[in-house]
Amino acid sequence: MPELQPTQDLMSPLNLFLQADAVVKAVMIGLLLASIWTWAIIFTHSIRLKRINRGTDKFEREFWATNDIDAFHSKRAFDSLPIAAVMSAAMDEWRRSTKTAQVDRAGTRERLASRMNAAVATELDRLSDRLNILATVGSVAPFVGLFGTVWGIMRSFTAIAGANNTSLAVVAPGIAEALFATAIGLFAAIPAVIAYNRLTHGLDRLEAKLSRFADRFHATLSRELEVEIASGH
Repeated sequence: MPELQPTQDLMSPLNLFLQADAVVKAVMIGLLLASIWTWAIIFTHSIRLKRINRGTDKFEREFWATNDIDAFHSKRAFDSLPIAAVMSAAMDEWRRSTKTAQVDRAGTRERLASRMNAAVATELDRLSDRLNILATVGSVAPFVGLFGTVWGIMRSFTAIAGANNTSLAVVAPGIAEALFATAIGLFAAIPAVIAYNRLTHGLDRLEAKLSRFADRFHATLSRELEVEIASGH
């Protein structure tokens, strides 16, 4: 139907953007930039978390299979994996606490647990960097889009009052232009909320995995401490 083509062109996203005033355009551009930033964070964090999970599983299998923890530590201490940082923190505290003639068993166990827990918390803080941006975009973007919509509708009603014409052909483009801002806000917010929940769930699982490793390694070092003392260290 050729006679409808002009209306379809008028309602296209590009034309809706071009017809908007400066305030609504600023809202749309800001939301689009937020959406691009959100997708960049989603891709980088998803890829990194997947790589870390694979590396952690491999690291843990090799760690528990080794017969020489000191040699394994010397080989893998500088890995970029969070689990390597937990292992290094434990080994560093172990060497500091057992180098003296008199070893405080209770104090050593407490310091080992404290150092490993701190290492787990530090690594998770590092990995969760910028996830707050996803939460912020997910919660704020719809309201920013709504602000653009309210502003656009106010402008449309003002124009209608000035033209003394309330026909649908006059009202519809202005209303559509205003609602487009809310649509962009939802477009930015929905993926941000989904990704935030998904990534935080992945970090929670990684935290549980690191905590289990720390507890198991702490038990191993505690048994080793008993052997060291029994042998007259």
